[in-house]
Amino acid sequence: MAPGGGVCKDVIESHPKTLKYDVATTKTDKNATRVVTGKHGIQSTNGVHELLECPVCTTLMYPPIHQCPNGHTLCSNCKIRVHNCCPTCRIEMGNIRCLALEKVAESLELPCRHQNLGCHDIFPYYSKLKHEQNCRFRPYNCPYAGSECSITGDIPYLVTHLKDDHNVDMHDGCTFNHRYVKSNPHEVENATWMLTVFNCYGRQFCLHFEAFQLGMAPVYISFLRFMGEDSEAKKFSYSLEVGGYGRKFTWQGVPRSIRDSHRKVRDSQDGLVIPRNLALFFSGGDRQELKLRVSGRIWKEE
Repeated sequence: MAPGGGVCKDVIESHPKTLKYDVATTKTDKNATRVVTGKHGIQSTNGVHELLECPVCTTLMYPPIHQCPNGHTLCSNCKIRVHNCCPTCRIEMGNIRCLALEKVAESLELPCRHQNLGCHDIFPYYSKLKHEQNCRFRPYNCPYAGSECSITGDIPYLVTHLKDDHNVDMHDGCTFNHRYVKSNPHEVENATWMLTVFNCYGRQFCLHFEAFQLGMAPVYISFLRFMGEDSEAKKFSYSLEVGGYGRKFTWQGVPRSIRDSHRKVRDSQDGLVIPRNLALFFSGGDRQELKLRVSGRIWKEE
């Protein structure tokens, strides 16, 4: 035990590894994977990569990197989780920075974590994390808004997932005419929302329709989201129309990327917003049942 180190109990279990500390060698182990040579001539191998992994959460560590008096390292988030107790030797961590390891990390260049999804760029260690948060190859979240679905993946995978796991209707074509019926339109907060996916111009679009509270006013909203990046979504436009009895309510806009969550788009009111009284007027009858027909089309901007 290092001098002055207090013993800690009941800490989160760690996963210590046998690590290679020789960063640059004249003869590389045949089992070590060389990733890239850094700008200062330092090679990143499996050993160095593991050296930079936090033993608790197993993610790469970024400054401040902490170490205990015995030299075991830990990321700043996990230092809080383990209540300042080293998960390897179980002595008090203190406030020691591992400046040497931070310097080694600064000298490395690594591939994007989404390399297997198509990103082949190389980044300095401290730029890698920022890039990965906005990498255009990073997986998309499931656009299904009826539940907090945790599935992620590329577009073909999510299309199959929506069809097979969420039973979402799939349609081919760039025009649509949908009818939405609800027996009790006064139950706004519990109104069933709907999602339909359209295959148009070889791309996929999600049409949403649901009810929600806008302040104290109950409203219905319909909007379109594009299954892809925002830069691609801006190449398209769409229109929505609802009406009846000689009246017509229209909306024209640009579909939002599914990078923007369903809730974010809905709460920004970026779509066709229909007050309940107007929706019931369009429904006709005794205004006790919602019967809305929403039509629209999608087109590509030249």
